[in-house]
Amino acid sequence: MIALFEPARQLQDFCDQQGWRSCFIGGIAVLRWGETRVTRDIDLTVLTGFGGEDRIIDILLANYAARLPDAREFAVSKRVLLLSTPTGTGIDVSLGALPFEEKLIGRASSFTFSPGLELRTCSAEDLIVMKLFASRPIDVRDAEGVAIRNRGRLDWHYIEEQLAPLADLKHEPEILRTMAVFREL
Repeated sequence: MIALFEPARQLQDFCDQQGWRSCFIGGIAVLRWGETRVTRDIDLTVLTGFGGEDRIIDILLANYAARLPDAREFAVSKRVLLLSTPTGTGIDVSLGALPFEEKLIGRASSFTFSPGLELRTCSAEDLIVMKLFASRPIDVRDAEGVAIRNRGRLDWHYIEEQLAPLADLKHEPEILRTMAVFREL
């Protein structure tokens, strides 16, 4: 895990130098807000908007190795660019354009993981929204850990407001039932 922090800082610095709005999501955000667990890759959302993806994809591909031979095409169709650091650490760059993703980045804040290592992560509430939307077993466990660790400090109205349309989009109302259980923890 510790090996992720330096390449994450370098990626954040790179995005900042480009003037891109971004924040860490996934495992690094879980380390801040939830229960400590092993994470092997770096997950970052960069706000591209719709139509601004190509330039950002090309700049990232010019500076980081692609994990797929057709990484550019995959990124355009799936809105996730799969890269790796020179040491082989995976980087998943989500190309943010939705209003929720804009809010997520706007609500992000810096956190000092160790002296001299400050990374910008999404909020605990936004992390719960993303984890419950993904709904894989590890994501649900992560969301539960965030809910427990941040008991009494979460804005559940905001979480439900963001999560409800996403659950509807997936036709998975059970996502909101899971959220209601975590709200009571």
